[in-house]
Amino acid sequence: MKLRLLILPTLLALALIAPGVAWAKRILPTTTTEMQLSFAGVVRRVAPAVVNVYARSVVRQQVNPLFADPLFQQFFGLSPQFRRRVQQSLGSGVIVRSDGVILTNDHVIAGAQDIVVALSDRREFKAKVLLADKRTDLAVLKINVPRGERLPTIAFGNSDRLQVGDIVLAIGDPFGVGQTVTQGIVSALARTNVADGSYRFFIQTDAAINPGNSGGALVTTDGKLAGINTAIYSRSGGNIGIGFAIPANLARRVVDGALGGGVQLPWFGAAGQSVTPKLASALGLKLPEGVVLNQVYPGGPAAKAGLKRGDVVLAIDGADVNSMDALNYRVATHKPGEIASVRAVTNGHVHAVSVRLDLPPQNPPPDKVVIGGQNPLTGAHVENLSPAVATQLQLDPMLRGVVVASPGQGLAANQGFETGDIIQSINGQAIRNVGQLRQALLAGERQGGWEIVVNRNGQQLSLAVRR
Repeated sequence: MKLRLLILPTLLALALIAPGVAWAKRILPTTTTEMQLSFAGVVRRVAPAVVNVYARSVVRQQVNPLFADPLFQQFFGLSPQFRRRVQQSLGSGVIVRSDGVILTNDHVIAGAQDIVVALSDRREFKAKVLLADKRTDLAVLKINVPRGERLPTIAFGNSDRLQVGDIVLAIGDPFGVGQTVTQGIVSALARTNVADGSYRFFIQTDAAINPGNSGGALVTTDGKLAGINTAIYSRSGGNIGIGFAIPANLARRVVDGALGGGVQLPWFGAAGQSVTPKLASALGLKLPEGVVLNQVYPGGPAAKAGLKRGDVVLAIDGADVNSMDALNYRVATHKPGEIASVRAVTNGHVHAVSVRLDLPPQNPPPDKVVIGGQNPLTGAHVENLSPAVATQLQLDPMLRGVVVASPGQGLAANQGFETGDIIQSINGQAIRNVGQLRQALLAGERQGGWEIVVNRNGQQLSLAVRR
């Protein structure tokens, strides 16, 4: 009776989809094997390659946030007080090489001093980080296994072949309850604006993904790695059927880079925005599709290929691109020096363009310094902003100026400066390079104060400090 209840909805669905097909022509299950649809064989093969990742870090926590206020410190003559606290996180990982190379999320191991990997057979190994790439939210770990032992692995699949409606399995350790397998379908492809990172391009699935699944495997029914489970959309913190995974094609590039000396992701040399219905009308396009370029870097890959401001990029390598995130993802799956086949619209005419991709340039040179003296930026690590630095810090590669690479642990951190802040001006003087920044800070010291304007995530912030 149970078997009929499981089969009946499927047959009714088929009848609704194709009402003209006669029942006599349907192929019904006739054997026990055919009737017992199961993914047990796939799970048995791939589940041993999914591991638990335990990350332990020691963080400094302020005892009283009020002590961080500079006015409070000056009035009472106090300094910020901190205490050390041990913080632990749990995630999942995927063994991608039999000698102990493991792929997980960067946010699972970020800031960790100790990382332990637990295999499916309950053995535990200390892991070292081969690569932690915040831009892609991926990290590659390595454990030392006994000589001659080959660990089970999951082979990379081609995530570009996924289609909406394909069945997928999510494997990980949600909430630390133990390895769990859930099944669902690919709900959508090319989802953007889901999580932080420079390459926001995700597979969406309704397979149950919960906290602790991060870094685990999203696999196809033939046992190939389709993606790395990364994020969920949830108001409660639990699964509501909207989960996201980083595509396997990008994950493979990160692993190759980790084993080959670092991830070198090329750039397109242009920035743009999605074509809206209004833009499509203004550009003479029949449909609101593609990315219209509003900035093209002089001498960059796009410029060398003949693309210019106002051109619309419709597809890269045959895949439609409807946002800058999608465009950046397609570029990131290439290696520097490779050719990307671009379909573009120039002056209303669709044409093919071959773009030779390259690394973002370090122009101007970084000129990295740690700010000294007694000023609001004391202790901060700053450098000139170039396309290469901007890409590394997940900023707009078209921006120029001086960027805070790290606020350090001195006055700059206490004043609230953050990584990625771009110093625009000090006391009304525009800041274009590190040399100008240092001179302006010295001048402010003589003048008895600083008025600093900062660009943070596209917003202008002002800070006034008096000596």
